[in-house]
Amino acid sequence: MADPSSYRPKPGEIPDSPGVYRFRDEHRRVIYVGKAKSLRQRLANYFQDLAGMHPRTRSMVTTAASVEWTVVSTEVEALQLEYSWIKEYDPRFNVKYRDDKSYPYLAVTMNEEYPRVQVMRGHKKKGVRYFGPYAHAWAIRDTVDLLLRVFPVRTCSAGVFKNAARTGRPCLLGYIGKCSAPCVDRVSAEEHRELADEFCDFMTGRTNTYIRRLEKQMGEAAEDMEYERAARLRDDIEALKKAMEKNAVVLADATDADLIAVAEDELEAAVQIFHVRGGRVRGQRGWVTDKVEEITTGALVEHALQQLYGEETGDAVPKEVLVPALPDPVEPVQEWLAGRRGSGVSLRIPQRGDKKALMETVQRNAQQALVLHKTKRASDLTTRSRALEEIADALDLDSAPLRIECYDISHLQGDDVVASMVVFEDGLARKSEYRRFQIKGFAGQDDVRSMHEVITRRFRRYLAEKEKTGEWTDGENAEAPEIDKNGEIVGTGLTEDDGRPKKFAYPPQLVVVDGGAPQVAAARRAMDELGIDDIAVCGLAKRLEEVWLPGDDDPVVLPRTSEGLYLLQRVRDEAHRFAISYQRTKRSKRFRSSPLDDVPGLGDTRKQALLKHFGSLKKLRAATIDQICEVPGIGRKTAETIAVALARSAPAAPAVNTATGEIMEEEPGTMGSSGEPVTTGAPDERRGQET
Repeated sequence: MADPSSYRPKPGEIPDSPGVYRFRDEHRRVIYVGKAKSLRQRLANYFQDLAGMHPRTRSMVTTAASVEWTVVSTEVEALQLEYSWIKEYDPRFNVKYRDDKSYPYLAVTMNEEYPRVQVMRGHKKKGVRYFGPYAHAWAIRDTVDLLLRVFPVRTCSAGVFKNAARTGRPCLLGYIGKCSAPCVDRVSAEEHRELADEFCDFMTGRTNTYIRRLEKQMGEAAEDMEYERAARLRDDIEALKKAMEKNAVVLADATDADLIAVAEDELEAAVQIFHVRGGRVRGQRGWVTDKVEEITTGALVEHALQQLYGEETGDAVPKEVLVPALPDPVEPVQEWLAGRRGSGVSLRIPQRGDKKALMETVQRNAQQALVLHKTKRASDLTTRSRALEEIADALDLDSAPLRIECYDISHLQGDDVVASMVVFEDGLARKSEYRRFQIKGFAGQDDVRSMHEVITRRFRRYLAEKEKTGEWTDGENAEAPEIDKNGEIVGTGLTEDDGRPKKFAYPPQLVVVDGGAPQVAAARRAMDELGIDDIAVCGLAKRLEEVWLPGDDDPVVLPRTSEGLYLLQRVRDEAHRFAISYQRTKRSKRFRSSPLDDVPGLGDTRKQALLKHFGSLKKLRAATIDQICEVPGIGRKTAETIAVALARSAPAAPAVNTATGEIMEEEPGTMGSSGEPVTTGAPDERRGQET
């Protein structure tokens, strides 16, 4: 690991002008390329105190052994040179987009004497016109098959073409009218090229011209009583319309634009591009990248623009490019795009209308692409095994943690404080093992104290299960099973009859908490108090993705490309998602709470029947037990329970005559705007037990 001060340029050596810089490692390999409006100001950021740097930047500057720069005249030149060097050196610390697949294009080889229509992949060639990309090659072939009726352009390979010219016989497409057969001189090279030009014009969106022309020819043929020719023209029109229908109109003003959307998390980013030509989506593609440097959304967009248009010229760069965030500064990028196109290019964020709606669709595609990429990565057995081994090595564990539990605390400004427990076994989520907790030991916001309570409750249950099964006995650590509001045992494992899996019986090899050193210390202290010393604990701090261990002053920093870090992040994010969903559910239930919720065994159907019968909760509270029994499905015992629950929920509890079942006269209470008594105080403590 190099010390950046060992290769720091001397004061005054770095010019205060635009340029491009390269960091090299000890083997002279370029590991990072960047551009700057002012080289002096930009490079100074890399030679500050390492403790204040982002971990990814710190990793780069400590890997490097030297830095060099090249001065240019303008920021546009810097942008062009940066793109060229990234292509040339492929530096490891730069963002590099990789296609999530090799997209096929519809290509017309205008650089040949007899242009050919075909499917092409890979690098683009000079003199070839490309349309797409398409999601599947068969989609191209379907489109071409329809268009060859009207534009019978050659589609055969060079070998087939030469053989037909030698024998004087065209291929099958020539016989059925889907090729103009230039190989046997049915049309001249100039006529065939004209057909290819018309094919390209149609593919670029100039469709109405050809349809109107064919409709006019069809009408003339019908007037001349050339009905067979009119029928062929009718079929040609239908073929063109069918080909057009394959690309739905999304922008009514026949716009030519590319829409770029970015979905990202702390470690990766996915980019989706929709190519709109003539108001129709003509192609779609996507890329995924590891975020190996600290980077903003605008910078991700800038790198995507470089990759997308770095080797394009002319009409391949559209008049309008819509993005989710603008590069900073945006002017050099806009000028660079205009130079690639040869005319002005509008680079902007859509604000309203059809373009904003289409951008939302592109954004959803980007989000789905990122989720799909992560799912594929997580489902690979080899990758999961490597991730577990990396975690074991980094945390100095005796073996790979086959069962990982992660805990997270969630609340809304100190209210509805809840916690989540998610379980990953062999690197995969085990959702049937997820558990939820409500913080019951205290009120208010204290994440550290909450974490201590949750870990204590979870592992007390574990010790109770061990005692129950005879694996280990310690009366101090045993905890009596909790009973929920329905009278059922919660969280004590196997029942007598059903044999369902135990809820808290299986210990993890690793406990992960969402947070830094304080949360880790609280979790470790809770385990020590219970006498548990064979389960590892760590924390993952979200801001810098640092792994904290109990008692350590410094975090463990896993490599940016580590599969172990990726797995820990997935576990932490899943715990966060599960906690937030529970917290939101509790909040919404609190807003919709009713005294009838506390009646054991009273479901939604009978609640609705009660309210429908009496008309309001106030009238139900005033009813006698006999009157409540008149509601279908309500027995006397349930009616008595309902009466008691409603009486307890009133501000001043009314007396209930248990002999007659009559509710005594209610004392006047504070009434809300709806005429119902207003209750105050903490919500029922029974809500939020582990489920």
